[in-house]
Amino acid sequence: MVLPIYTFGHEKLREETEPVEENSEELQSLIDDMVDTMYAAAGIGLAAPQVGRGERLFVIDVTPMADEIREEGQEIPPQPMVFINPEIVAESEVTCDYEEGCLSIPDVRETVTRPEAVRIRYLDRDFEQREREVSSFLARVIQHEFDHLFGVLFTDYLGSFRKRMVRRSLRKIADGEVEANYPLVTAEGERV
Repeated sequence: MVLPIYTFGHEKLREETEPVEENSEELQSLIDDMVDTMYAAAGIGLAAPQVGRGERLFVIDVTPMADEIREEGQEIPPQPMVFINPEIVAESEVTCDYEEGCLSIPDVRETVTRPEAVRIRYLDRDFEQREREVSSFLARVIQHEFDHLFGVLFTDYLGSFRKRMVRRSLRKIADGEVEANYPLVTAEGERV
């Protein structure tokens, strides 16, 4: 089932998530719905707060960027990937810049500096403990979605000049003046 995506300005996007305590039918259903929603919105990642949920969970599918990831010399794990209770346990000192966007902030894209590589520990969909070292684009997607679990948006990384440049767009989104080809919930809780 495709769920509506909460937009910039909605309080749910700023709330810290809670660890998932156990595997359940409800959790598996939520994962299915999040994957369906990500695909319907043509996204490559989606975190639980973006669909108004408080579980520490995100999903990704970087298949659309497969060629770029392979060019970076990185293997692509089976997709989609599910990250339950993730922890970033190490990150590189080397950083890289890349333009990011977000399904919760339609039509806003900005360059963000992030660590080039991270090591992440998480439970997979089967509730099996995993640890993976990732770099480049895959690391960026994981860090972006991980941030959502703690109420952090990519726009929080922008310098003051860039924040001023996108302020009007963000205000319009927060005011509900937003369109997307997927269902949305505005800051006021209205579905569009």
